[in-house]
Amino acid sequence: MSESVRDSKIRFGVFELDMRSGELRKAGTRISLQDQPLRVLNALVERPGEVVTREELKRRIWPNDSFGDFDHAVNVAVAKLRAALGDSADVPRYVETLPRRGYRFIFPVTLPTALDSGARSDEAETAVKPAKRSSRFLWAAAAATIVIAGLILGGWWFVSRKTYAPMQLSAELPVGAGLDRFFGAQLALSPDGTHILVSEDEPNRNWRLTMRSLDQNQFVPLSGADHASQPFFSPDGKWIGFFADHKLKKLSVEGGAPVTLIDAPKFCRGASWGDDGNIIAAFGEGTSGLVRVPSGGGAPVQVTQPNKDKGETAHAWPQVLPGSQAVLFTAYGSGAYDDGEIVVFTFKTGERKTLHGGASFGRYLPSGHLVYMHQNTLWAAPFDLRRLEVTGAPQPVLEEVNSNVSGGGDFDFSQNGTLAYVSSRMPIPFPYSIWWLESTGQPKALQRPPGLYENPRFSPDGKRLAFELATTSVRADIWVKDLERDTVSRLTSLPGRNNSPLWTPDGKNIVFESWNWAGSGMYWIRADGVGEAQRLTESDLTTIQSPYSFSPDGKRLAYSHYKESSDFRAEIWTAPMEGDRDHPRLGKAELFLRSSFSEWNPAFSPDGRWLAYSSDESGKEELYVRPFPGPGGKSQVSSGGGAYPLWSRDGRKLYFLTPDWLIMVTSYAAKGDSFAAGKPQVWSRENLPSLGGNYPYDLAPDGKRFAVVLNPGGTEVTSTDSVTVLLNFFDELRRKVPPGKD
Repeated sequence: MSESVRDSKIRFGVFELDMRSGELRKAGTRISLQDQPLRVLNALVERPGEVVTREELKRRIWPNDSFGDFDHAVNVAVAKLRAALGDSADVPRYVETLPRRGYRFIFPVTLPTALDSGARSDEAETAVKPAKRSSRFLWAAAAATIVIAGLILGGWWFVSRKTYAPMQLSAELPVGAGLDRFFGAQLALSPDGTHILVSEDEPNRNWRLTMRSLDQNQFVPLSGADHASQPFFSPDGKWIGFFADHKLKKLSVEGGAPVTLIDAPKFCRGASWGDDGNIIAAFGEGTSGLVRVPSGGGAPVQVTQPNKDKGETAHAWPQVLPGSQAVLFTAYGSGAYDDGEIVVFTFKTGERKTLHGGASFGRYLPSGHLVYMHQNTLWAAPFDLRRLEVTGAPQPVLEEVNSNVSGGGDFDFSQNGTLAYVSSRMPIPFPYSIWWLESTGQPKALQRPPGLYENPRFSPDGKRLAFELATTSVRADIWVKDLERDTVSRLTSLPGRNNSPLWTPDGKNIVFESWNWAGSGMYWIRADGVGEAQRLTESDLTTIQSPYSFSPDGKRLAYSHYKESSDFRAEIWTAPMEGDRDHPRLGKAELFLRSSFSEWNPAFSPDGRWLAYSSDESGKEELYVRPFPGPGGKSQVSSGGGAYPLWSRDGRKLYFLTPDWLIMVTSYAAKGDSFAAGKPQVWSRENLPSLGGNYPYDLAPDGKRFAVVLNPGGTEVTSTDSVTVLLNFFDELRRKVPPGKD
């Protein structure tokens, strides 16, 4: 290295080394480092990626045999250097040991040509990428030792590197709290592996960030981190990034108020904090590519754009690679999330390379592996970080890892080999059953086997009950129960989540919504299960169309329409049903209600002249009624909050749910264009559960009782959720999938 370099500042990750003054700083804060460890660091960063032998260190730092026990001295110096860098000999990130040879600095180093100008951008910096870690030299030295030992001893041989068996721990959330298995990526592990961070749905249904130290027994809420999702740590572990309230924010782990970095859409697809101080985020809106956001605040810069020629629709789940020279992400098309591609993009050159197809949520691990999700299984392949190439065949390494409907994985790792994940087969935190509920008396079992039930719907004759049953976070189907025969059968088999069943007035067919990468939209299927589901509308994961109500004559369908581009603000549309009973289709859809607020849950009155719906125009959900098809003004039914309307079939009563999930009832009078609702009364004191915007109840045709979703005891659920922690996971990973060799 030239004299100008030796007199300059060298940057690697969050560290900056002043070669002239001998100061080492981490994120701007000076780190105390003794003379000998500092001189070892100088020697290594002057030749990044190259082997610096122990003899060279001796000549440079301990010349003329001035120190008797050199081996002990260099071992102590390197150990102190690693401690200052937060590095590990077993899982090195900065300093790698090559047995019997010396040491090598393996983290990308920024040369002074970029630093002299004070530049921070990827285009301005010139980085030296070290040679690939370990592998050839470590294995060659070990092999030579093994061969000699084998010749002498004639016995079994093994690599001398110390490994440890994985140790499994369970970190339980508070009773009644849960993790979001639907949108996922709600878990983060601190870089040093000491803290778990989750976005938790607490019992009062307020999403918030909570953190737990592995040496403690409970999660602690973080102040100022309500309504938060998709958390991630800064490389030094001092900051937490997250999305909340349509913003990208950061929060110090030491406390204090959160800092807003930039506006963000309501639904995003992950972010990663690079060691250059920039955050790469997938906002999932507009161009659906990746953007760069300075962690100190500032305007976003577009980084990637989906390749329309390849049919790409979105880039998601970024991970900035060590050195911040490149980023991993998942490119999605119109297929299922398991059909995504793991792509690496180099910032400086703009080059992109597909690493693996049929995969999602790719992550590089310091063990020298690329891991990704496929069908709830974590797969791993050896990966060359220097060449950005997969160097071996992938192998399954961990089954039953939760992944969500958008392809995000519920796992994270630390730099020292710990893995934390959420199991896809963990009992869903809301093991409900379906019950009969009358205004007086105890609930009686209707569908007892526990599960995640939603949207119970009676057939027009009241002899059958359709409902949605989720088996994993990304899988739900429509089932039908024959109430007279007490039999249950699955009706749908499309991939993804099939929900919101709605009977046609003649009871012959069921319309439902399917949400998946392959073919989202509304479908219909025969209620007796004969034949396959047929598509009524086409959409994708950026659009939700939920069927809610048929007009009494079955000629018009009312549904809610949500688009990501409008922050999933709900609108109410209706469409005529055309074709015949065996071949229904939707005619041209017509907008019924659109505003700057959300309007949803449309429900036709028994005579078809009125449409009840929910709106948040007052700042909270309230129930309103409008004449259909209009014109005419709205009439407010609820006063303290209301949603999920149901009309009695005798045309006398209107039911809805309060914010605390009590069933309310009101009488009404409708004459001409006038609608007047009476004072709502509590129908039952039984609190129903929140099911993420889905109906937890339906009124039986006789108007005397409801089918309601409750936990198996007939009262509110009190189950727990947890995160699984695997210590020493990298050792097990290396055993199953040996890293590639140079």
